[in-house]
Amino acid sequence: MHYEADKSGNLILKELHGHFHVIGDVHGCFDELVALLKKLDYEINNDKAAGHYRVSAPAGCMAVFVGDLVDRGPNSPEVLRLVMDMVEQGVALCVSGNHDDKLYRKLMGRNVQVRHGLELTMAQLENYDKAFITRVRDFLGQLPHHIILDEGRLVVAHAGLEERLHGRHSKSVRDLCLYGPTTGEVDAFGLPVRLDWAADYSGVAVVVYGHTPVREPRWKNNTINIDTGCVFGGKLTALTYPDHILTTVEAFDTYAESIRPFLHHPTH
Repeated sequence: MHYEADKSGNLILKELHGHFHVIGDVHGCFDELVALLKKLDYEINNDKAAGHYRVSAPAGCMAVFVGDLVDRGPNSPEVLRLVMDMVEQGVALCVSGNHDDKLYRKLMGRNVQVRHGLELTMAQLENYDKAFITRVRDFLGQLPHHIILDEGRLVVAHAGLEERLHGRHSKSVRDLCLYGPTTGEVDAFGLPVRLDWAADYSGVAVVVYGHTPVREPRWKNNTINIDTGCVFGGKLTALTYPDHILTTVEAFDTYAESIRPFLHHPTH
């Protein structure tokens, strides 16, 4: 399979038409991820001798992860191993989330604040050898900030992206993909006040994203937020494209408490 990736952090695979299973924020919820993939008819075999997962996708299908693979949940390293193996085996694509990017910067030795679940991921990684951690660092360092698929009709970005910026690259575009637009202010919880970019979206491409937990997947103006807060006791959601079928797995536990309440929106 040919991947046309430019040097700017975009991944343009317009010749790929799906079906795609776009999977929301996993945040270390490994068991739920395995359950969701199996529900979508992926076959997963753990080759313990080789230290790899062998994954077969349903015919004509591929998984696409919206990022935030790590932090807060019980098993971020195995989520990383599974997703890395799926990407290497050509059955998945993945964009970077803000938590993935922060872990990358930490593994690069940069000065980051070890909080919001990163402390848990770092503790979990202490049980893994240097080769695995190097593999994680290299994988996270090459993740694109958004992916364009199906002749430009599908865009996946962790926090979404307005139409005029699809296929563009700059530090500001990258930051929008990872964090979404904010007002520059903080709310009562000490968190950035986020702007609802999807409210003004009028693009042709379906934009699938996560980042901001919602009780139910939220369609708005040809965009859909599929971060249904699995790590907070919600569920893990996949959107099958182009059929727009939603598949979910309920969280097996509540692994973290959300600082900010879930957003409540109608599904359409």
